Amino acid sequence: MNETGELCLTINIDVENTAFTPTQDQVELWISKTLFAGLPEDSPYLQHAELSITLLTAEAMAQLNKDYRNKDKTTNVLSFPTDFPEELAVPLLGDIIICPSVLENEAQEQNKTLESHWAHLCIHGCLHLLGFDHTIDKEAEIMESLETKIMLSLNYPAPY
Repeated sequence: MNETGELCLTINIDVENTAFTPTQDQVELWISKTLFAGLPEDSPYLQHAELSITLLTAEAMAQLNKDYRNKDKTTNVLSFPTDFPEELAVPLLGDIIICPSVLENEAQEQNKTLESHWAHLCIHGCLHLLGFDHTIDKEAEIMESLETKIMLSLNYPAPY
């Protein structure tokens, strides 16, 4: 944290033309809320954290999903946590990859605002960087509960 008690957060966003693109301030708020909710109080990532958010086309996202998850379809968000040894104390959490076209279609299908769905996918992706998962029911309950708590704290509706 800096001298005013705020998290020092570095987020690089690679932006393409989308129907709604969040501001840097919005993304920093969503990510910082996620870090404070998902990390222990003594985590060094609460002092300084870095991550990257990249926006890809549906085709590029489908290729990543196939290459890294063996799923031959596009998806809304993928997360790639860093794998540095703890003793290096590198503040880089990893990369979040978002597909705006999938996000926009989902928001419309689920009757959600683009802003709230963007917030949810940034939160969801960040939680994956922190080690949360949803492949088994118990883990999914924990992760979804935390996502809901964070979304409500930001005055967005529950995502599930």
